[in-house]
Amino acid sequence: MSRTPSTVFIVDDDADVRRALSRLLCASRYVTRCFGSAAEFLAHHDPTVPGCLLLDLAMPDRSGLDVQSALVDAGCDRPIIFLSGHGSIAESVIAMRAGAVNFLTKPVENEELLGAVEEALRMDEEQRRATGLRQIVQERIATLTPREREVLAHVVEGRMNKQIAGDLGTVLKTIKVHRARVMHKMRVRSLAQLVKLIAASGVVLERPARSSELTVDVKYSVPIGSNGGSHSIGGVAHW
Repeated sequence: MSRTPSTVFIVDDDADVRRALSRLLCASRYVTRCFGSAAEFLAHHDPTVPGCLLLDLAMPDRSGLDVQSALVDAGCDRPIIFLSGHGSIAESVIAMRAGAVNFLTKPVENEELLGAVEEALRMDEEQRRATGLRQIVQERIATLTPREREVLAHVVEGRMNKQIAGDLGTVLKTIKVHRARVMHKMRVRSLAQLVKLIAASGVVLERPARSSELTVDVKYSVPIGSNGGSHSIGGVAHW
């Protein structure tokens, strides 16, 4: 299946600027889509399309910062390059803190712009790859039974089968069966592959309980007095 090509989305209310940017990028073999307003871009924006955003800071309807905020609120982390003819330091700080890749001042040099676009597209590709891997791992984990998920968490922490059996209060043979099923469902052949897959995906597993951390309420007796009598005292024992 062919991969969807990355697109450089250009949002600027100045038609001459849009044409100049598009001409430069197309000459460098980039795919572009132009929008004359923030409202037009947001109305047609598809977050599933790979690419980055060249965004004018000051526009009549909504500012570039408003567009950035709208994308963030929608859960879209598309890389943004801000373009401004008179942006303040405060505005650039706000943009960068909100995740902008770059903040360029018009007129911008061709090489500087192309370099910023290349960096933004690389970041977008890395983010999408990471998101895709995380989704795959989450889907595989969803196929595990509750007990298999417990075993997975212990295995990733480096616990041996015998230790896991003790932690979960079962026998070694049962843990071996669960572990084999985990490896099959997670589609890995070795412990190293499993640990690497979980780490690379960024999926956080629930920390497994261990037998040494369990608390049990017990009653125990201690001798009182010289006659050897005893007295029952309530307490908590840690195993």
